[in-house]
Amino acid sequence: MRNLAAEGIVRGVERVGDVMYDAARLALERLDRRRPPIDLPARGYYLATVHRAENTDDPARLAAILAGLGRLPLPVVWPLHPRTRKVLGPAAVPGNVRMTEPFGYLDSLAAQRSAAAVLTDSGGVQKEAYILGVPCVTLRDETEWVETIEAGWNRLAGADASKIVQMAQANPPADRPPLYGDGHAAERIVALLEEGP
Repeated sequence: MRNLAAEGIVRGVERVGDVMYDAARLALERLDRRRPPIDLPARGYYLATVHRAENTDDPARLAAILAGLGRLPLPVVWPLHPRTRKVLGPAAVPGNVRMTEPFGYLDSLAAQRSAAAVLTDSGGVQKEAYILGVPCVTLRDETEWVETIEAGWNRLAGADASKIVQMAQANPPADRPPLYGDGHAAERIVALLEEGP
């Protein structure tokens, strides 16, 4: 809203929320009956996803991320993206890291919801972690979702092993503002469209 106003666009602008939250809310209703695809207790593991070329195609960055994951005090569940699997040698993976096949959407949400923290280079997973109320460590040097950083629920570690360890164990703030609405953005959009200009 502020960005549009700064560009002089104020007529017909409505704040409705984020439809990604709507999708997560609907999925969460189905998750009440679904266990994570992981044989570990809730908050007893970290969930990692690494797939961006900036991390997978740079051997030094990938090695630093692996070093950070290897120093975490809990097991790390890592559903491997095909790009990552292609460049990753099995000998490079620390003993506390459990590699799995990629998860589908519902299993991914279930795994995120039960994790102690999520470590990721995925933009979508950063937002999902925030919506789910799970601390996130972003394995990039920047993020599109600066509001999650400002809220204190997401931290930028890049490929710095020490930062990865420190930030994964940090507690999030007590408050988690409703950055993405309440999960009913699509309903508001339809209502506004039905009202017309």
